[in-house]
Amino acid sequence: MSYIIKGDTGDWEVVIGLEVHAQVISAAKLFSGASTSFGADPNANVAFVDAAMPGMLPVINETCVEQAVRTGLGLKAKINRRSVFARKNYFYADLPQGYQISQFDQPIVGEGTIVLDMPDGSSRSVGIERLHLEQDAGKSIHDIHPTKSFIDLNRAGVALMEIVSKPDMRSPDEAGAYLKKLRSILRYLGTCDGNMEEGNMRCDANVSVRPVGSNELRTRCEIKNVNSVRFVMQAIEYEAKRHIDVYENGGKIDQETRLYDSAKGETRTMRSKEFAHDYRYFPDPDLLPLEFDEAFVDAIRVKLPELPDEKKDRFMKEYGLSSYDAGVLVAEKENADFFEKVAKLSGDGKLANNWVSNNLFSVLNAKNLTIDQSPISAENLARLIALIKNNTISGRLAKDVFEIMLESGHDPEKIVEERGMKQITDTGAIEKAVDDLLAANPDKVAQIKAGKEALIGWFVGQVMKATQGKANPAMCQELLKKKLAQ
Repeated sequence: MSYIIKGDTGDWEVVIGLEVHAQVISAAKLFSGASTSFGADPNANVAFVDAAMPGMLPVINETCVEQAVRTGLGLKAKINRRSVFARKNYFYADLPQGYQISQFDQPIVGEGTIVLDMPDGSSRSVGIERLHLEQDAGKSIHDIHPTKSFIDLNRAGVALMEIVSKPDMRSPDEAGAYLKKLRSILRYLGTCDGNMEEGNMRCDANVSVRPVGSNELRTRCEIKNVNSVRFVMQAIEYEAKRHIDVYENGGKIDQETRLYDSAKGETRTMRSKEFAHDYRYFPDPDLLPLEFDEAFVDAIRVKLPELPDEKKDRFMKEYGLSSYDAGVLVAEKENADFFEKVAKLSGDGKLANNWVSNNLFSVLNAKNLTIDQSPISAENLARLIALIKNNTISGRLAKDVFEIMLESGHDPEKIVEERGMKQITDTGAIEKAVDDLLAANPDKVAQIKAGKEALIGWFVGQVMKATQGKANPAMCQELLKKKLAQ
């Protein structure tokens, strides 16, 4: 579905590229042994090299290299067996060295692809330009003292993977889908937890616009360090409309870095956008080129988990799920694992999907709970489905049992037994309820015989009501049709 912005002088499209900074899951930093634990006291996780003490030399963390290669393989990207660390020179108070160790023209990972599953059922491929390793800066704190700023170097030197997309996205929705899919892949791989609230995944959005039908790439602006998917989408929408207003009023867009103010819903200028030569990149003299052989890559490749796209295809084939349903389930690995346990234990993938995706997810979303916090275990949900399948309870009664399970966490079999909720499958008992109902409603019987067969559903509902939902609905309908045909 195309995203076109209508201006005063014509139609416009937005061109979007995203740069995602993903914190590498590693116990130690990229070039030191200092801890990466979140929530430590200020400046508690700082080694001498992180603080740029004289004479301290960086030593590469092999785990971080493995995680970058693992991510590259998960993105179906080219793995460069030779890469180079460079110094990116700029001054901030929270960057002790006066430069950041990053990678410039020779990154560890080259081009790859992410496939997006859009809500309308379509799919889009977005190119990955590169993934490179770099160290994070520290944090400046301005709200402790009225006239002083404080520096916390706990994040200084933490390993980041900067994942740069090509300018292939054309709407805020596509940008949101890209971030969600990328975060999902990273979590499946175990290379980044994707927690944007803690700053472990941050996004810079590059936005420009052009008239519909044009192939030019106009001047772009970078919106820096947006910390939620929703805010990224909002920022892109605002920035695109800002560009259009400028162009349609005869102005020009300056290449600059901007910040997004989520309270006001607008972007504002941060600084003019630097070019690569402004940073005076050059190879870091303290670090040799990073080189490894194909055996190193192969050893990582054989340990890759089943990733979202592969899992989605398998769920569709193995459990007969639609593309949409499978996509919803595999978006989060924990959700997919929970569903699959229910499906295998119950022996019915489609029923498992209905109860997990529709019933359980609705409750968890309303209560802001994750699947790990579910009051109903996968084992108990599978037992509930088994009770439906063997006709111990009807689908209607199952919903009542489900509600009790949510409150108590108890085994559904125990609930059904203790509360006398077993389905009535005794033909004689159901037949009596049907006979009583037909005798009490001769006018509706006449309407059905005159051709208004939809009223049979009303009779079934009344029998269910009379039996407190315990009658077998299929048996009710069969008996009604039989007696009405007499």
